[in-house]
Amino acid sequence: MFTVFGFYKFKKIKNLKKFKNLFESELSINKVRGTIILSSEGINGTLSGKKNSIQKIAKLIKKKIKFIKFNSSNYSLSRFQPFHRERVKIRKEVVPIGLKINTNNKKQSKYLAGKSWNKLISNKRTLVLDVRKPFEFKVGTFKNAINPNVKHFRDFPKYLKQIKKTKPVAMFCTGGIRCEKASVYLKQKGFKNVFQLKGGILNYLNNVIKKNSLWRGECFVFDNRVSVKHGLKQGSFLVCSGCRTPISSLDKKSNMYEKGVSCHNCYEKLTEYQKSRFRMRQKQISLAKERGTKYIFQKEYSE
Repeated sequence: MFTVFGFYKFKKIKNLKKFKNLFESELSINKVRGTIILSSEGINGTLSGKKNSIQKIAKLIKKKIKFIKFNSSNYSLSRFQPFHRERVKIRKEVVPIGLKINTNNKKQSKYLAGKSWNKLISNKRTLVLDVRKPFEFKVGTFKNAINPNVKHFRDFPKYLKQIKKTKPVAMFCTGGIRCEKASVYLKQKGFKNVFQLKGGILNYLNNVIKKNSLWRGECFVFDNRVSVKHGLKQGSFLVCSGCRTPISSLDKKSNMYEKGVSCHNCYEKLTEYQKSRFRMRQKQISLAKERGTKYIFQKEYSE
């Protein structure tokens, strides 16, 4: 089993290139895969490896960047390595929205979890805002939630301008970091009642049992597990090899679905040349499986 570790910390960081080189080296040595985003405002990432290796990397990050506790972190298990490689990237922001977070504006955040969160989003006056991308929203979301339907998070402020400042706003995302940014923006614009789901959807699904949950569907994750359910168990969604969008078991019954080639989202958009190329790729994957070897484009989850 592999341990999957998601985390973020807002803290002023200098010498980003030095940390990039250090973390790249340590990830490789410890056979840990995944992505770390480094910025002058903090660090964000999702990693996967053996439990002891993940614990070692988490301890190293806290020691080198000099903090005691992550703003948010979550752990789950996967029966396979859900990442293909390790990457450490330097970015202007940990999440691009055109707004830097510092210690002063982050202290204003209000976090809710469990029963308190359920009570807030059950109130008809509350605007329940899913700040993730539209395709994530389609895989699963909270009861009564709406999605701004923006393709890039940096476009989110345009949507936020439409919200009435008198409404209580309950915001959520996968691990919490996108909400940190959006909530600071709203408070700077004069919103008073802005709340965040503590630890994001992943911590909610890990700590709230299904019978008490207001979550509907599954939660998309950006790795080869594709989606997770309550208890952070692997979900039922796959990713279409033609357009990289998540597809359900029902979607696979469509006449437009062809394993490794297309789904109902992309069947009519793909050229015959593209479909032919994808079929060849799928053939190579199938042949590799028969030989008991792994093809370079083979996904590490099983259907």
